[in-house]
Amino acid sequence: MKQSSEFTQRVVACLKALASGDAIGKQTEMLSYAEVQHWYPEGISGFYGHPGDVIPRYRGNRKHEWRIGETTDDTEQTLAVARTLLSAQEVSHTAIGRELLKCRKSLHPGVKSLWTFHRCDDPSRTASDGDGCGAAMRVAPVGVLYSPNRLEDLVRAAHESSIPTHGGQLAICAAAAVAGAVSAALEGWPAADVLKLAIQAAQKAEAFSPPLKGDATSTIAAAIWKMHDDLSAHDTLRANELAEKYFPDKPETKVPLAINLALLTGSSQRTILLAANVGGDSDSVASIGAAIAGALRPDTVNDAWFDVVQVINHHDLVEVAEALATLRC
Repeated sequence: MKQSSEFTQRVVACLKALASGDAIGKQTEMLSYAEVQHWYPEGISGFYGHPGDVIPRYRGNRKHEWRIGETTDDTEQTLAVARTLLSAQEVSHTAIGRELLKCRKSLHPGVKSLWTFHRCDDPSRTASDGDGCGAAMRVAPVGVLYSPNRLEDLVRAAHESSIPTHGGQLAICAAAAVAGAVSAALEGWPAADVLKLAIQAAQKAEAFSPPLKGDATSTIAAAIWKMHDDLSAHDTLRANELAEKYFPDKPETKVPLAINLALLTGSSQRTILLAANVGGDSDSVASIGAAIAGALRPDTVNDAWFDVVQVINHHDLVEVAEALATLRC
């Protein structure tokens, strides 16, 4: 279906912001807030150092010497989902599984979800557990494909996109929330309505998987709303306060923080910098949040950052985004 140029621009901005957030956030991934301050005493304000050089703390790393400006599995798997939609024009876990088997970033035992999936070497394999944000980090293309009035289809597609590697309720609901937020943001809806659709999507997704470990009280929908209720009362969001109260090192804080940063700042750039300066799972929080904020406010995407990402990674991301926009239904 032919879409307006404004809609296409929003989709391009969404994926540009996602990749930029991924690369900038990688600089502080897995660091505590104190460690972020140690490595970056002046704070993160973009790319710290010369693009293409190895990030200082990754020098000599046996798994991978990550470079300044390099994107991670967040962007790689997002593009894998997007290419599935472009080739199959449907969302099935097997079709997505075929593309995920081509992904090589962060492919080691330390990332259990993808490692296990690759070891099985079966695109139709589904995970029975796993509550990390690996499903949410790659689901943005589902939000591009389905408009808000196709919420049931969107939630089902988020589930299909998740289960090759993540079968836990928190993971599936987080993916649905992100897809819902992206879908609404691409329509230019007010932030309050984007939040509402994200929560509705998360609630609908609860039906696909029971909560693990008998915990029926902790849901992604509740976590998103509770965090929003708290943070919306703040005049300014500060990295130190976010790190103290909502450090993104568990499912209940990662995606809720990403969504709330996007909607409360209304800026992909501000979302990325806050996530990077907090630490924890900063690349995923930055990429997820920036994708939503970029879709909502394309004018807040930092093109200079994306230029660096392009030089280092040579993605066909813009072309993929433009093609993906035509599939909106």
